[in-house]
Amino acid sequence: MQSNNPVFRRSEEYNRPAPYGQASYQGYVPAPAGYGEQGYAPPTAPPTAGRMTIDTVVQSSAMTLGLVLVTAAVTWLITPDIESEEAVGVLSMALLIGAGGAFVLSLVNSFKRVISPALVLVFAAFEGVALGALSKFYDAMFPSDQYGGIVVQAVVGTFAAFAGTLAAYKFFNIQVGQKFRTFVIAAMFGMVALSLMEVVLSLFSSELGLFGFGPMGLIFAVAGLVLGVFMLILDFDFIEQGIANGLPARESWRAAFALTVSLVWIYTNLLRILAILQQD
Repeated sequence: MQSNNPVFRRSEEYNRPAPYGQASYQGYVPAPAGYGEQGYAPPTAPPTAGRMTIDTVVQSSAMTLGLVLVTAAVTWLITPDIESEEAVGVLSMALLIGAGGAFVLSLVNSFKRVISPALVLVFAAFEGVALGALSKFYDAMFPSDQYGGIVVQAVVGTFAAFAGTLAAYKFFNIQVGQKFRTFVIAAMFGMVALSLMEVVLSLFSSELGLFGFGPMGLIFAVAGLVLGVFMLILDFDFIEQGIANGLPARESWRAAFALTVSLVWIYTNLLRILAILQQD
């Protein structure tokens, strides 16, 4: 099964087709030479040792997301409150370093053929630094005591989106087709390209308002939130198919990386939506 997602298509085992004449469903075991007249063995459950399972995915994801939350909290606590230009400079530097490191490592992890757990965890650490600094900026710009402030609301909303998407995926038995994969990946790269263009334009004091707090910023953030939910569906499909195909346990780290990217994507867009709505 070939995936358009650059994160998942690097997995040789995920994309390896079944041998000619053999079924690709879970449980089929090729027969040894000379077995019976039909040349097949009865379906049996394959060994799970060293294979990707729900448990390995949960463990890898918990470690990755836990590191994001810890580094974000540490960044929030050790950086100064925004009361002076010096404090703004420190937070801006943390945001720049965290976002830059996370972006570079996201490319490395996406196109690396053999996933590296260490690189996934380093990515999570950089991502946490960026999120901690970004969240502190938003908390200072849009202070609110209602429901713990927009940062807490965004965190709760992100995990609610995760739970809701997972429930919908299982309850409605969502099937991910090739057209859907192509659309989501194309939309993701399109939004990344627009974001980079916005950054370049901002250097010349000419912006489209995609990251602003006006109508254009709200539209872009809502589109990003919807795309983040679609990305989660692709992640769930990869996990389900990976377990069914008996991928090696190390591929659980690829799933953890993909889930982290999707949840961070959802959080940042949801944070901006809440900020815009509070402003109005």
